[in-house]
Amino acid sequence: MTLLGRLVSGTILVLILTIGVLVWAAEGTLRRDLEHDLAAGLEREARLIATALPADGPGARAAVHRFSRENGHRITIIDTLGHVLAESGVPDASVSSMENHLHRPEVQAALAGGVGTDIRMSATFGVTHLYVAVAGGPGVVRVAAPYDQVEATVHRAQAAVVWAALLALGAGLLLALIAGRSIARPLTEITQAANAIAAGRPPRFPHSGIPDVDALVSALREMHGQLNDRFEQLRHEQAETAAVIESMVEGVVAADARGRVVTANAALRRLLGYRDDEALPELAQLFRAKAARDVVDAVLRGEAIDGREVELEGRTLLATARPLPQGGAVLVFHDLTALRRLEVVRRDFVANVSHELKTPLTSISGYAETLVHDKPDAATAERFLEVILGNARRMQRLVDSLLDLSRIESGSWRPTVQPVDVGIAAREIWAGLAARAAAAGIGFEFDAEPGRTTTIDADADALRQVLTNLFDNALRYTPQGGRVSCRLRRAAGGNVVSVTDNGTGIAGEHLSRVFERFYRADPSRSRDEGGTGLGLSIVKHLVEGHGGRVWAESGLGTGTTIFVLLPDAATPSSTL
Repeated sequence: MTLLGRLVSGTILVLILTIGVLVWAAEGTLRRDLEHDLAAGLEREARLIATALPADGPGARAAVHRFSRENGHRITIIDTLGHVLAESGVPDASVSSMENHLHRPEVQAALAGGVGTDIRMSATFGVTHLYVAVAGGPGVVRVAAPYDQVEATVHRAQAAVVWAALLALGAGLLLALIAGRSIARPLTEITQAANAIAAGRPPRFPHSGIPDVDALVSALREMHGQLNDRFEQLRHEQAETAAVIESMVEGVVAADARGRVVTANAALRRLLGYRDDEALPELAQLFRAKAARDVVDAVLRGEAIDGREVELEGRTLLATARPLPQGGAVLVFHDLTALRRLEVVRRDFVANVSHELKTPLTSISGYAETLVHDKPDAATAERFLEVILGNARRMQRLVDSLLDLSRIESGSWRPTVQPVDVGIAAREIWAGLAARAAAAGIGFEFDAEPGRTTTIDADADALRQVLTNLFDNALRYTPQGGRVSCRLRRAAGGNVVSVTDNGTGIAGEHLSRVFERFYRADPSRSRDEGGTGLGLSIVKHLVEGHGGRVWAESGLGTGTTIFVLLPDAATPSSTL
């Protein structure tokens, strides 16, 4: 039942109860008052009759009938023995046959010197009467009046009270409806405001003018303000947490107690190959690799997992998992693939550097020991010293190349882009190698597109180092009487500088790796000719630092061409 219904129903019940009590109390009081008034009147009448009653019997009976006609009341004369001497309600002839009244209550009281009163059904007339008896005449004078006068007056009074009660009930119902609505309306609006708060909509708070209800509205408004502040704080913290999780390089996934995925960041989707808008299956079916499923099963059983390596689709992941207090779990996957690859590169790098240094060191150590212990002749000693000097220079070139590569890869180097004449730079660098080229009978040419300038945008020192490494490489692999050429061509968005030789060439399976550090298509020959295995790797990093790219085209017995694309107005690459 609604509040309004309760208020109206309660008011009606209170009114009905109150009216019932009032009717009952009024009826009892009225009945007693009427009985008292009627009894008092009958007593006075009886005393008057007793005073005026003749002493002789026939006169007394005639007086009784006369007084009865005048007053409309029943009059009875009774002697001290209870015999009825006169009765206004029956013929005189029948009086002697009436039963003895000695034991009637009112008669007993009158004979005792008092006033006797009684209400009962008349045995003679079959009607309820109010009897009042006093001592007088030959014994007792009794006056009786039908009691239905009292009942009629009471009934009329009851009817009036009932109509008044109905009128009061109707007025009370109307007032209850008005008062109930005035109370229920703001409470209903408060309920609507509370529902709006629960639904996240802006609430409308009522003003009722009722202090208690307005106090409730004020408390609800204060609660709404505090909830808004806390929700805003929670949203802010949730946004921060989501941003942190999304920015993590580790893959993060969280599931509820039923195993449904509730959070999965972009890193995890990339690891598992899911799109950003693609729905994820339950946690138990999320991973295909058995090792990853074992981690999921363990954490869903309530076990904590710390740093367990799992292989997932060719990647090495470090899994950490924690069960949640209310059920579910959080799993974090750190991709170790790049780290493992770097470890392999580091091992290979150390092995390669060690191997590259071991050969010249062995030569230096062997020849130096020979010079110290065997004391060779001057010509032999000079030849040994030349070998030692050559190997020392080879080691110096290796160390310089490693330092250059380290400086470029560390990001501390940025190209200073300026106009550079490629033709002038190429001829100057070749001039520095002319002695080696002349000894091998190798020719050189520079070629540019007709009618165009040979100036490009590049870092001058970096371009010289690129050409130096490419020319040195070409000389090393070009046979006696061969030829090396440098060409400049225009390309979309930049310039292409290429260096071509007609040497032994490179097999197709080696082309994709020639720019790796220490990689050689023909290791024995390159090492014998003093190469460090770092030249093309340095070229690649320098070109990419300009925002360009480098590639090779070759075939066995057809020579090799290295292409360098340098963009116009080159800007430093953000990858360095």
